[in-house]
Amino acid sequence: MAGNNGKEIRVAGTGRVLIAPVDTEAPATIGTEWDKAKWTDLGYTTTDGIKFNKKDKIDPVDTWQSVSPARFIYSDRDLTVKFQLLQLNKATLAFFMGGGAVKAAATPPAGLDAQVDPELKEFTYDLANSPVADERALGIEFTDGASIYRFVVPRGQVTETEEIGLTRTGAVKLGVTFTALAKSDSAPLASFRIKELATSYS
Repeated sequence: MAGNNGKEIRVAGTGRVLIAPVDTEAPATIGTEWDKAKWTDLGYTTTDGIKFNKKDKIDPVDTWQSVSPARFIYSDRDLTVKFQLLQLNKATLAFFMGGGAVKAAATPPAGLDAQVDPELKEFTYDLANSPVADERALGIEFTDGASIYRFVVPRGQVTETEEIGLTRTGAVKLGVTFTALAKSDSAPLASFRIKELATSYS
């Protein structure tokens, strides 16, 4: 329904970011939980939340007969998602750094088992000398009251990272820009799925 309707104003009260192997299917319905065996929740993000940016490059066709373009040609489309992760772990570190294996720590020497804290998690991540493509599927979900919104990019990768600040007074932030990649000419670049209250458009 056209016109002023305060029920259609949306506030992303809280949400989450998930990653999975390329082309991993999102839940068929919003009432279904994300498959934890396939999708990894990246945890806390900063209060800036998620920033979407869709940018189309449009080239004008100029003519001798007119000072205005005769038509426009779409030559490029960029869809990016930007956010800052606050948790530092095996999943977020590899995602930020551009993929690669996270190796578990070596087994402690015999006789030292009793001295090793069972809660201590030790692993090694080696940043590759030469970068390789690290493509992922990205899922984003946020809620506004009882309404739920999901955004899924079937294929993409981190194309830009922010500098990491290690300070005494602030949390470590892993800032990334994730860019969507085309699966095929007929497949969508991204998909929105929305479950709203029945009264949203009354």
